[in-house]
Amino acid sequence: MATPKFTDKKYYIVLSFVTSLFFFWAIALTMGDVLNKHFQNLLHISKSKSGLVQLSIFGAYALMGIPAGIFMKRFGYKSGVILGLSLFALGAFLFIPAADTSSFDFFRLALFVLAMGMATLETVAHPFVAALGDERTSDQRVNFAQSFNGLGAIIGPLLGGYFIFGTPDSGSGSLNSVKNLYTWIGIVILVITIIFSFIRVPDLKDSHAEDILILENEKGEEESISDPHAPLYKQRHFIFAVIAQFFNIAAQGGTWAYFINYGVEKMHLPEIQASCYFSLSMAMMMIGRFIGTFLMRFIAPNKLLAIFTTCNIILCLVISQSFGWVSFISLILLNLFLSVMYPTIFSLGLKRLGSKVQQASSFLVMAMFGGAVFLRSWVELQRKISPMLIYFLSCAMQ
Repeated sequence: MATPKFTDKKYYIVLSFVTSLFFFWAIALTMGDVLNKHFQNLLHISKSKSGLVQLSIFGAYALMGIPAGIFMKRFGYKSGVILGLSLFALGAFLFIPAADTSSFDFFRLALFVLAMGMATLETVAHPFVAALGDERTSDQRVNFAQSFNGLGAIIGPLLGGYFIFGTPDSGSGSLNSVKNLYTWIGIVILVITIIFSFIRVPDLKDSHAEDILILENEKGEEESISDPHAPLYKQRHFIFAVIAQFFNIAAQGGTWAYFINYGVEKMHLPEIQASCYFSLSMAMMMIGRFIGTFLMRFIAPNKLLAIFTTCNIILCLVISQSFGWVSFISLILLNLFLSVMYPTIFSLGLKRLGSKVQQASSFLVMAMFGGAVFLRSWVELQRKISPMLIYFLSCAMQ
């Protein structure tokens, strides 16, 4: 049997563009964690209240997941991308009046609209990338695209740290640096939206939507798989993926939102330096995805997921004991093992779902609401519950 291609030539332009979306929303998502600390400083809010930043972001994921999936199924991938980018740009431009009024609630509204755009893009982009080629290489394409998500996650804290903490305005009580940064983000996203509207998308056949009841594994043996016609609630692997994603994002959101606080309060680092360490931690995530993609050639994805989760349990134990630099390095390394969780859970959850892939993608994006549920009271919770509990729950559900 011939080795399936990564993708076909006719998909090159579209795949390049959709892959870039993973890069852009990662920048916006991780920049929200920099804003978390900045709002504490300038708007004089508590750490607990600053968690409403992530509540606004992940809350949008919960509300927009299903509508985005319905829109995508009715109007197609291209229209879904344009909708997501338009909401993304609108949210960025709303930072202008939010900064002018110095209103935390207005900032939350801007972040909510921006996150609605990101949620739409995430709902559309994963099945879109999977559809751009042979079904047998869909995992490779998703992991490839997610690698650029890791690159964006590195650049986000660096951009945020420089423009928000590293400018003369940052210490003056002014929010002009935030306004200027998001104005430029809005302009860039708007230009990308206009360009993509002129790109022709070839006819696509959903790579997952094949009525297959039996597949041949690499040894040529037959392997029974689930019925793609069965409803989603009867697809056990999909249900487990949604639950796992909920707890995975809960753990991830809590780690990222207060990384800079940990660096400032526990390690006594300047905020801009803590932002750089946060960026280094995101680099660990990108490296972890490349390592994970390689290891999946030898280790089943679900087993690798369990191994990486176990490593994070150990790291969380070290972090929770405040062993100085040993704990801080463990915090940086946490993302190395968080790396494969999101794309692997997402990819495994979409397997063998036939024509229900778009609907399933919506629920997997909605599961990111776990970040909001746990993060709202993370400061209070961490006094009573060790972060490792979140990872134990995540591991148990996988």
